[in-house]
Amino acid sequence: MKEREKFLPSNLFEGMTSIRAILQAGELGISDRRITEILYDKNRRASRAKELHYLEKISDSKGFVLTPCEEDAIDSITIGTSHGGIVARCTDRSPVFLESQILSSAGFYVMLDGIEDPYNFGYALRSIYAAGADGVILPQRNWMTAAGVVCRASAGASELLPLYTSGPEEAVAFFRDRGYKIVCADKKNSCSAYDADLRRPIFLIVGGEKRGIRASILSQADCIVRIDYGRDFPAALSAASAASILSYEVFRQNRQT
Repeated sequence: MKEREKFLPSNLFEGMTSIRAILQAGELGISDRRITEILYDKNRRASRAKELHYLEKISDSKGFVLTPCEEDAIDSITIGTSHGGIVARCTDRSPVFLESQILSSAGFYVMLDGIEDPYNFGYALRSIYAAGADGVILPQRNWMTAAGVVCRASAGASELLPLYTSGPEEAVAFFRDRGYKIVCADKKNSCSAYDADLRRPIFLIVGGEKRGIRASILSQADCIVRIDYGRDFPAALSAASAASILSYEVFRQNRQT
């Protein structure tokens, strides 16, 4: 039952890592998501005293309440087991439309399209964030409906990353007009990512394992890159793995020396 629940819309965030990310994103102006209630296992109050004291101190200014609960009550509403006895109910995060934004003229942005699982989506965001991307572009239908699951899988990165909504065609036009190189991850007519020029400004598009990137987008790419393997292997990497490797190659090529 809980395996199926990971696909359902949810604004229940599990664990202090997720809670800290929401609070930090709000302070930085990255997200307008707000915490409305924090529930904690009252039997763990002593072991979580430092964190609960901090949350109690800021609760009035941040507009949330703290509610002590039995362990079973928290377990009944959570999907994972690593919440540490503390969860937060939150508001939605308002969508930010790409076309309304003024972005860096020398940035690194990634579009993820077609990832089939919210955990994989979260893992991809974690790596993209750690590699220093300036933001992620998402189609209107995306896994941020399951925001709590995505946040936990991404270790909070999904809340700390600027996220923008756009269609692939519109996003390509937006970034091309601003002088960005359009780079797609695919095999046909590709060069090795390790030989490609991935210096900023760059807009990287990574498709899902099943559908990949549509032909109309590939035809507009300035560069199509592939990830070379260390041995013969007929299968594709997961989209999360591909996004991670390519994001770090962008990071490597843009390091300040």
